[in-house]
Amino acid sequence: MAHYVDGFVVPVPIEKIDAYRIMAEEAGKIWLEHGALQFVECIADDVKPGELTSFPQSVQMKEGETVAFSWILYDSREQRDAVNEKVMNDPRLKAMMEKGEPPFDAKRMFFGGFRTLVELGRA
Repeated sequence: MAHYVDGFVVPVPIEKIDAYRIMAEEAGKIWLEHGALQFVECIADDVKPGELTSFPQSVQMKEGETVAFSWILYDSREQRDAVNEKVMNDPRLKAMMEKGEPPFDAKRMFFGGFRTLVELGRA
């Protein structure tokens, strides 16, 4: 069965990783509540700068930062659109955004939606 994935890559100051984790846990619960199938946040462990491109280069990583790679899984793009509409109107998410600056540089974040092409695994 094909799925739909929203993918994200963001630079995160190393000193704000705990705040990022807390924010992601709160946001993830909201996405799951509104119908997302899976919400995953990963922090860089082995991402070296490349010759032409890499995760660090993609977000113009600065000294004292690392990279977070994240995805949200849905049944379909239609489901993603419906879930995201609910999430964006959820007062809890709005309250999180009003708390101040997020613990990452949103201007250097990149993201997009993807149809799965191959899905293998053990379930």
